[in-house]
Amino acid sequence: MAQRSARHSPSVIFRSPVKICDLTQFYSPVSGGVKRYVSEKVRHIREHTEDDEHILIIPGARDEMITTERARTYTIQSPLISRTSRYRVLLRLEAIERILEIERPDIIECGDPYQVAWKAVHSGAALGIPVVGFYHSHFPEAYIRTVQKYCGRAVTEFFHDVSRRYIRSLYRRFARTLVPSPALGALLAGWGVPNIAHTDLGVDTAVFHSAPAPGENVRAELGTPADRTLLLYVGRLAQEKNTHTLFAAFRELAHDFPGRFHLLVIGDGLQRAELEQLVLHHPSSVTHLPYCADATRLAACYRAADLFVHPGVQETFGLVTLEAQACGTPVIGIHGSYMDRIIHSDQTLWARENSATALAAAVEETSRADLKASNVRVSRLVAAQYSWTEVFTRLFALYHEVICEHQTAA
Repeated sequence: MAQRSARHSPSVIFRSPVKICDLTQFYSPVSGGVKRYVSEKVRHIREHTEDDEHILIIPGARDEMITTERARTYTIQSPLISRTSRYRVLLRLEAIERILEIERPDIIECGDPYQVAWKAVHSGAALGIPVVGFYHSHFPEAYIRTVQKYCGRAVTEFFHDVSRRYIRSLYRRFARTLVPSPALGALLAGWGVPNIAHTDLGVDTAVFHSAPAPGENVRAELGTPADRTLLLYVGRLAQEKNTHTLFAAFRELAHDFPGRFHLLVIGDGLQRAELEQLVLHHPSSVTHLPYCADATRLAACYRAADLFVHPGVQETFGLVTLEAQACGTPVIGIHGSYMDRIIHSDQTLWARENSATALAAAVEETSRADLKASNVRVSRLVAAQYSWTEVFTRLFALYHEVICEHQTAA
C-alpha cells in the first residue's frame, strides 16, 4: 500500500487563508504530547502566517469559548475520568457538530480514535469539510498486551483481529491518516489503511537547546550532590508509559549502588501512588515534581540531567526524548518501540527486554560512559531536522493538498 509523506511538497500549489480545526479528547491541563503539538501549531499560525485561523474543540469543565489572536478554543462540558491526569470523556457529540456548523473550518484534524473520531468523519461528510486523522497512539498494542497477559492465545488473536478491523474501518474514512513514524505507517498500510502520510513532531529550538541560561542550577535547587548521576523522566505516570518498570528499575539501582543515582520525575498520572511509595522509601534519592507547563523551566531540567530515562515500549514518536536530545542530554530506554528511530546517539547499551533488571543494567552501564560527549552534535542534529517551523511548513502544505483534492472532487 503506497504511503505519502508530509516531507514532500504537494503536486498542487495552493496558498490562501485557511481555517484549521483540531478536535480531540486527549487533552487536559496537564497532558503532554498532544497538547504541546496543538499549542505549537497555534503559535506557528500566529508567527508564520498572515491570515490563517485555528479552532480547537476539546472536553472541559464547562461549555466555554476562549478567543485569542486568530484562534478560538471551545470546551464542551464533559465528565472527568481521571483526577490525576485530568482527562475527560467527550460524550455530547451533538455539541461538536454545532460548533463546526458555526465555524465552517476548511479542514478538520481529529486526534483520537474513539467516538469523537466517528463524529468528525460524519460531520465532515455532512458539512463538506475534509477530515484527516492523526494516529498519535497505537492504542491496540496496550490492550493486546493486557489480553495476552491474562487470556490465552486464541483470545489474544481474536482481539488482534478485531483491532485491525476497527482501525481499518475507521481510518479508511479519513482523507489522510497522519502517523509520526514510517514504520507505524507501514504497519497500518499492511492492515488496509490507505492515504497514510508521515509527519514528525517537533521541538521549540529557541527554548530546548544545550546552552544553559545564566544562573541556571537545577541540581543545586534539588539538593543533588555533584557526584550523583541525575536520572530524569518526563511524562505521564501510566501503564502505557511503562513507568512501573522505571520505578522498579530504580529500586534495583538504589539497592545495588546506594548513593550513586538520583531520580527526578516530572509529571502525574494513575501510577502516582507507586511513585509516592518510591519517594517514601528513598527520600534523598527521588524527587517528584508535578506537570511542568513552563517550557523554559522544563528545558533547564533536561539540561541538568545526566541521563534521560524513557521506559516506554508503545511510543509512536517520543516527543520528550527529542526535547532531551535538543538539550544535549543522552537518552536510555528499551529497544523495540517506534521511538528508536529519533534517537541520534548510540543505542548499543539500551535494554533488550522490557524488564526492570534489564533497564537498570542499561542505565548503570550507560552512566559509566562520557554521557554528554556528543551533546552539541546531537543537539544540532535535532534542531536541523525537528524544529516546529520545519514540521508545520510541511504539514500545512499537506493540509492545502487535501483541501485542493476535496475542492476538485466536489
